[in-house]
Order: sequence, then C-alpha cells, then structure tokens
Amino acid sequence: MNINKIFGIVLLAVVAFLPLTGTAATNILANPGFEAGSLTNWSTYGPNTYVENTAGTAHSGTYFYKVYGQFNTAYNYNAIYQDNPCAPGATYSANGWAYSSSGDEINGEDEIWISVIFMDSSYNALALYQSPVVSSNNIAAFGGYSKWFDLQITNRCSFTNATAFIPLPGTPTGSVSSLVAPAGTAHVRYQVVFLQGPDNANGSMYFDDLALNQTGGTQAANPDTQWNIVWDDEFNGTAINTNIWSFESGNNDGWGNNELEYYTSNAANAYVSNGLLHIVALQQSMGGEQYTSARMKTEFNFSTTYGRIVWSAALPQGTGMWPALWMLGNSYSTSGWPACGELDVMEENGATNNVVQSSVHFGNSADQDVTETAIYTFPGGITATNFHTYMVDWEYGSISFYVDGNLFETQNSWTDPDGPYPAPFNSPFFLIMNLAVGGNYVGNPATTQNNTPAVFPAQMLVDYVRVYQKTPPLALTAAIQSGSKFTLGWPTNIVGHLQSCTNFLSGSWSNVVGSTNPFVLSIPASGGPVFYRVVSP
Repeated sequence: MNINKIFGIVLLAVVAFLPLTGTAATNILANPGFEAGSLTNWSTYGPNTYVENTAGTAHSGTYFYKVYGQFNTAYNYNAIYQDNPCAPGATYSANGWAYSSSGDEINGEDEIWISVIFMDSSYNALALYQSPVVSSNNIAAFGGYSKWFDLQITNRCSFTNATAFIPLPGTPTGSVSSLVAPAGTAHVRYQVVFLQGPDNANGSMYFDDLALNQTGGTQAANPDTQWNIVWDDEFNGTAINTNIWSFESGNNDGWGNNELEYYTSNAANAYVSNGLLHIVALQQSMGGEQYTSARMKTEFNFSTTYGRIVWSAALPQGTGMWPALWMLGNSYSTSGWPACGELDVMEENGATNNVVQSSVHFGNSADQDVTETAIYTFPGGITATNFHTYMVDWEYGSISFYVDGNLFETQNSWTDPDGPYPAPFNSPFFLIMNLAVGGNYVGNPATTQNNTPAVFPAQMLVDYVRVYQKTPPLALTAAIQSGSKFTLGWPTNIVGHLQSCTNFLSGSWSNVVGSTNPFVLSIPASGGPVFYRVVSP
C-alpha cells in the first residue's frame, strides 16, 4: 500500500529543467567509451553484446563495445541503448565511432546503424534521427575494414511504428545539422543496432567513443519516480464489474487444448463475495460437456503495455484442475495466436499443487509456436492452495516472472519471425483468468480421474489484480478555493482514495465516502484539525 504525506505536509514530484549554460556541448551519455570495462549504464537487447579490450584496438582508451548476430535464420537484432530525460526544444548533435575487423568483417545481409529517438512519457517515438546504414556493400565508402570511422547522425527519418522498440532503418527525409526535440518529448534515446539477416552471415562490429551532445535548450534532470498502481480490481463489491470483465462461452472445440469444460457467465461459475472473486468449476452437464467453469477477460475493456501485473490468488487442488492467470496481445482478434504473443503469469496442474509455471509464447502460426518457460517450486511443503502473489515485470526487451516476490524466470532474447525484437511483446496485452478442466497441460486425465477423488466444486479465489507503472510519486495536493472550500487531488493516473482522521498520532483512519479526484471539501466548522491522506489502492 502506498501512503503519501498527510494533508499539510504535501509532497510533490518535480521535474527540474536546468538552463544549459556556456557554449561547450555536453555529452549526456554515461560510460560512452566503455572504460568501466562493462556495459554499466547501458541497456541491452539480444544476447551477443560485449565489452572487450583487445590490445591496440579501441578507438581511445582501453575498452570498446562488440556486437554480432544471433544466427537463428531469421532477421534478428542485438543492440544497446541509453535513455535520458529530455525537454521539448532541446538540441543535440550525435555520433559514434565504428570498426569492423578484416578478420571478422560484416558481410551478407548484416547492417548496422546508430539512431537518436525522441519519445514521449509513454516511450512512444516522436522523431527519429539516424546515421547512415552501414553494410558490406558500402563500408568501403567509410574507409573499409580494420579502420575506425565516424558515424554522424545527421539524417532525419520517417518511421511507421511509434511503439516499436527499434524503429527499423527509416527513410531519410532530409539532412540536418541539429537534432531537435519536438513538442511532447520526455525522453531521448541513443541506440546502436546490429541487424543480421536470415542468411546467418558472419561478422561483428565494434563501437567506441559514443556521443549525444546537448548543444542548446534546457537540460532535464531525472524526475523522481516510483511504482504506483494505475489500474486494479480489488473485487470488494457485490458483483463482477462487467465494464472491465467479459466472459468466454462454450467449449470451442476444447480451446485448442482438448479441454473438457463448458465456459459460462453464470453466477454459479463466477461471482464476488467477501472481497474475493470465485471462479468455480462444477461437475455439471452443459453443451455436450460434463463440466462448467468460467473464463474472464478484459479484451476491448482494458489493456496495458509494459509494467508490473500482479495477481493474488489461491488455487484449487485435484486431478484435472488447470487454473491460469495470463495475458494475450490485443492483436489476437486480427493476427491470431501465437503471433499476438502470450504471457502466462501463472498456470498450474492441480494434481501437483506445489509447483506453478510461467511462460512466453510467440511465433507466426500455431505450428510455429515458440515457448520459453520455467517452473517455480514452493519451498517447505507450501502449496498453491494458499494465497500467493504471481507477478510479471514486463519492460522493454525483458520479461521477468515472480512468485511471492521471488524471481525465477527472465526472458530477454526472443525473436519474432514476423518482425523486429522485441515484438510482439512491445504492444498492448489484455488480462485473462480461467479455470479449465482436463486438457493437454494436465495430461488429459480420463473423466474417472477427474471425478475420483471428488474435487468438485473446485474454485480459484482471486483477491486482487493490480497493474503498476513507474510514475511520479503518489502525492496529495491541496488548493484553497473561495469561501470555506478547498480541493484535494493526486496524480490522475494513480489509483487511490482519500482517508481522514482527527488525531494523526493516535486516531484511526477512515475512508472518505464518495471521494473523487479531485475532491472538494468544506473547512470544518468546528475549527478542529482534520488530517487527510491518499492511499493506494
């Protein structure tokens, strides 16, 4: 639970914009020459990125960055990048030194480039600037192999996908002498990209002395941020919120997994009671099947790109039980599975109640499904029948899975045959919760095994589902209005509600009924103190 300062001790998140003084340009990149001997301060995607110190090779100093392809017979990308805060109107120059050894030269379909991308607060690209794209066909124009050459970023380029992690080599729209941050800019990204084609051509590139020089405008300082809840369902009401959740129905030919249940929206299969969502599997004939259950989703109602998604749930025990908390890409309805991408935050075989599994799925078609997965085993006799938290920490180019805060799986090197890494996991996904009966995942047990020992009714209990994003800190602000009114508010993208008390040191806090954001109150006529705070969720 996030609790900010009480009313009267107001905490504000401030982004400081510092005037850029003097005439010398400032290189805002950290560790630009890799003299830390590592990729400290750089983020990576793809597996084949290294810092080396081959004697006499670096452009300056001792170390340099080396990158090459993944050799997976598909277009693949390996790269490093660094993000910095940026203010609209800031201007930059950018370059980097590149080198391809004659003993390991780039060839075939290999391409490399450096780019600068201006992005909004959600990391959507607003403008793309790029160096020339270097390949074996044109490297001679830069001096050839075994020679360092300077890649200047002077091309403004068009791009087609603002949410793509790597805007592909864009189409130059003009040559510029200065890179200008457009309106709405919150971040500037400097990245080095190595593209290897399906020809699996050998070759590597070295980079050194990278520079993103701010030449004008205001220099933005890093804002204070923290993980805050931006969407949630606490199931504290008396009914399922149908503005959030919709229901699948039927058996759909076993949902592609030889499942045996018939999904319904009946209250017997899904209901809210005592602050918990109950998803219930019943031994009940319907639609030609012997079992009923529920499968709920937020498709078309809510989706998220990146963040921390957390469920608190208790799972059923018994042969044939297959509970799952998972996500599908919004493109499911158009591109199908697995091209849309799938994130299995938790699925479990009820017959082995001390382990759960988390996975990512991607690929062109069902017969090309690629699955990356790992198993979590509960320690010391603990089982999944108790409440546990199941979390995916989903970032650019990295997906990590946790149980009760314990990290047990990280995926960061997938390649989608249809597009650039890290597609499809760079687009919005919606949430799904279901309890299946039987099916491939649980070994297709016979009906007699499902029913003996009797496990019905079986239920998965969900206490909450919460989505976190990095935002400015949760802070309560106050503004005095005319007369005896004042307004309390907090960041609109953070889930929160007001509480109050009359004795901050020893009193008890209570929810302010009907509070909205912002919330207008009257100054108490009694003149006594009233303290307010905002809590999340």
